[in-house]
Amino acid sequence: MNSGLREGDRVALLVPPSLDYLDLVFGLLAEGVVPIPLDPRLTTYERDRILTGLAPARRVTTAEQAAELRAAFPHTRGLPRARPMHCTSGTTGTPKGVWSGLLSPADAAALVAEEQSLWGFVDTDVNLVLSPLYHSAPLRFAMGTALAGGRVVVPGPFDPVLVTEAIVAERPTSMFCVPTQLQRLFAHWDEVGTPDLTSFRLVAHAGAPCPEALKRRLIETFPAGSTWEFYGSTEGQFTACRSEEWLDKPGTVGRARPGRTLDVEEGMIWCSVPPYARFSYFGDPDKTAAAWRETPAGPAFTVGDLGRIDDDGYLFLEGRREDLVISGGVNVYPLEVEQALLEHPGLDDVAVYGVPDEQWGQRVCAAYVGGATIADLDAFARERLAPPKRPKTWHQLDDLPRTLTGKVLRAELPR
Repeated sequence: MNSGLREGDRVALLVPPSLDYLDLVFGLLAEGVVPIPLDPRLTTYERDRILTGLAPARRVTTAEQAAELRAAFPHTRGLPRARPMHCTSGTTGTPKGVWSGLLSPADAAALVAEEQSLWGFVDTDVNLVLSPLYHSAPLRFAMGTALAGGRVVVPGPFDPVLVTEAIVAERPTSMFCVPTQLQRLFAHWDEVGTPDLTSFRLVAHAGAPCPEALKRRLIETFPAGSTWEFYGSTEGQFTACRSEEWLDKPGTVGRARPGRTLDVEEGMIWCSVPPYARFSYFGDPDKTAAAWRETPAGPAFTVGDLGRIDDDGYLFLEGRREDLVISGGVNVYPLEVEQALLEHPGLDDVAVYGVPDEQWGQRVCAAYVGGATIADLDAFARERLAPPKRPKTWHQLDDLPRTLTGKVLRAELPR
């Protein structure tokens, strides 16, 4: 094996994402070497905390090291023999490595075929990358496009001006985004005008709840039939939903993707998946065992999310078990409270969380972005939420702390 690396070895990638980065990921995966894509801005402490248990054979931290490895593992467009080892976001604790192991030739082909079938990747596609390629969703869409023979455009760190220029110059057919990026794009277009978007056939969003007004503007702005929402996690994908379905079922994140079966037990969402989509938490058999169970549809996993499934099979999210706030013995799910509060016209963004309270055990708090006053929000919450769910403390911020994939860093909010 080139460069002393063997099949099944892991290589930590801690360099800025680019087209060369994408080629390196392809080259490694085609030879059965598994990249661990990570944010290059991580501190030494954070890198050690994440990687110690993952035991990478190499850490790539400079452009020179990346170039050497890319020369040793050229991109041949061979099928990826594994899934990249992404790490969970760390919003609930130490990030965990999601490990697929090496795939059989049949499973490797099935993994690529499923993505092409669902998203319609073809050789004429141009994928515009808005989020860093070290995150799972943008990397997945870029890989799917490239494997179909299409072209990938990486403008650089997200900037509404650069994205707009890329749309005009490159005429992309697809992009993945998070709601925060859509908000910034629309705000920019309100100032300079909306570019010609007719080249888009696929605009997929995920990663965080999408406010209803933003969702409706997305549908109105982009070509009919082009916008999708999907629900997934670092561990795996659950649903996909055309926006036209969402119009009929406001609030849904869709039905199970092909080859998957959804089930809700005691509020917790479980998803059975085909063999090529199974995983373990690397080096942590206890956490792996807690995430999986056997069902009539086959092995199913959960990431602790809560929801309900209606009679037509559409999934509605209701929160995350890890985000649960127990106040006065009452379970409060932040997502439910956030969705209610986001209907206030003076609120642009909000995150609900709990802090220790001597009287209640936990006190419900809200950090928000927008011009609404606390008195307005208190009155609004009284109209829409039962007493245990109403925030007792409010903090107005310029921005909420989020990961680059749009997830709120709740652990930072109490500080």
